[in-house]
Amino acid sequence: MTERDKVFAGSIPKSYDTLMVPLIFETYAADMAELVAASSPDSVLETAAGSGVVTRALAPKLPAGARYVVTDLSQPMLDYAATRQGSDSRIEWRRADALALPFEDASFEVVCCQFGAMFFPNRVVGYAEARRMLRPGGRFVFSVWDRIEENAFADHVTHAVATLFPHDPPGFLARTPHGYHDIALIRDDLRRAGFADIEIETREKVSCAPSARDAATAYCLGTPLRNEIEERDAALLQLAVDRATEAIASHHGEGAVTGKIQAHVIVAAR
Repeated sequence: MTERDKVFAGSIPKSYDTLMVPLIFETYAADMAELVAASSPDSVLETAAGSGVVTRALAPKLPAGARYVVTDLSQPMLDYAATRQGSDSRIEWRRADALALPFEDASFEVVCCQFGAMFFPNRVVGYAEARRMLRPGGRFVFSVWDRIEENAFADHVTHAVATLFPHDPPGFLARTPHGYHDIALIRDDLRRAGFADIEIETREKVSCAPSARDAATAYCLGTPLRNEIEERDAALLQLAVDRATEAIASHHGEGAVTGKIQAHVIVAAR
């Protein structure tokens, strides 16, 4: 992962939330909200919250007196998430690094993180921090994407954009969002962080978009892939969207499109 992989700023937060969230994140957010809320926790810490898709799904399911702390490393993403959430006195918004959390030990019943661990520079440290936050018996609930070949639109977009830069193809999607998919490695990292009770389930879902162009635009403009394209040649950004659109349409047809998405959902108990 490069430092640019973590830059969710400028127009990306809004594009991410309006384009990427309904495309691939909402369906998994509903699952995570169910998992986290199942134990009726009185305190939840969310890390790498992004534009707040899990927050919006989870907050209505938590007890009235619950404490819910929502964090992200990116202040622009956190600010955007807060504007989408509306008033909720239970929620505390806090910029925080998941690898150096500014809270006391054993402060929460549940720590959750949807599709954030792939961005951790040191995942063992991040998992150890999550464990430090948990009370005895508490749960760390998180998800990561499976390999890019199991995620149709991301794979098509990556190959299509690469044709514009054959000598230096942008690799963000394969490198970072889909670069941490080895279940054995995930288990090993969690054990090294101190977790012993680990459950991992691979969940396949369907990604839907009104058109191939909508899906292509989401990936090219709503993720740090945009940064990679603009670094190489900003004038080719629209052409990148066009190429990605053509690739998705060639595999999934004209009009509304659907494609496979797949992720690992992990629950580790303290």
